[in-house]
Amino acid sequence: MSDAYLIAAIPQGSTHRYWKMIHGGALKAARELQDSGTPVELVWKGPIREGDQEEHKQIVENFVRKRVHGMLLVPFDSIHLVSTVEAAAHDGIPTVILDSELDTRQIVSFVATDNEKAGALAADRMGELLHGKGRVFLQRYQKGSASTEAREAGFAERVRKSYPNMEVVSSSEYAGATRDTAKRAAEVFLAKYKDVFPGVFTPNESSTTGMLMALQGIQLANKMAFVGFDYSDTLSAALRGKQIQGLVAQNPFRMGELGLRTLVDHLQGKSVSKRLDTAATMVTPQNLDSPAIQQLLNPPMPVA
Repeated sequence: MSDAYLIAAIPQGSTHRYWKMIHGGALKAARELQDSGTPVELVWKGPIREGDQEEHKQIVENFVRKRVHGMLLVPFDSIHLVSTVEAAAHDGIPTVILDSELDTRQIVSFVATDNEKAGALAADRMGELLHGKGRVFLQRYQKGSASTEAREAGFAERVRKSYPNMEVVSSSEYAGATRDTAKRAAEVFLAKYKDVFPGVFTPNESSTTGMLMALQGIQLANKMAFVGFDYSDTLSAALRGKQIQGLVAQNPFRMGELGLRTLVDHLQGKSVSKRLDTAATMVTPQNLDSPAIQQLLNPPMPVA
């Protein structure tokens, strides 16, 4: 495929289902473009350990040195890779940012969930569960993570504006990048405040899984109003068992698909949108098995 567009895709990690869904969407787009006469070679590589920013940066820099035609990139935060992406743009290697914003204008497009809206969606579900009153613990994910900070802000702002008898409280203890660090942070909170907060909100897959594990460990699952973010088999089972009452589901498959098509359009000289919203959906125990939700959560995945 020497005449193909060589596209590098760099997620934040290699294990979470979310990254695999982005990969699946990008693969689908690449194969459809190939079938229509536009050959694309997609190379997918993320850090082995979720949260390893230095390995992440090295992967990006290696792809730039290899002179790929373009990159799909999920940054850890809004700052760390700005200079790297800007240097790549200067060298003629364009980047589409997926999922989490990067603080630079030297990108082709930003393809992601509108995270403030998604956070507000979670707040409305919490308001429904608590009948508009009570204290809610917001377990923050990681300082500097643009996507989760926007979700947290959207959640808190919707509660402030729409639910005057609810209060959002957070702590300086961040969940961190893995379910294990998230579980430890959740255990610190629960040890002190399990009898004070009737509700808890977590803004991504690892923080949601960690909180679930902590609640299960002290037999509090099913006893708190728990709204989380993202989807996995573990979280689906907890939702079905009503240990979680709501999950904000993004559309990472669409994110990967739309991101790759946008990058190839740009490489072909076409005009593209600078910002594309791939939407979010509230999944509950009541709608989990509906055809529309199942199609969102389990799209047909191409084989890598």
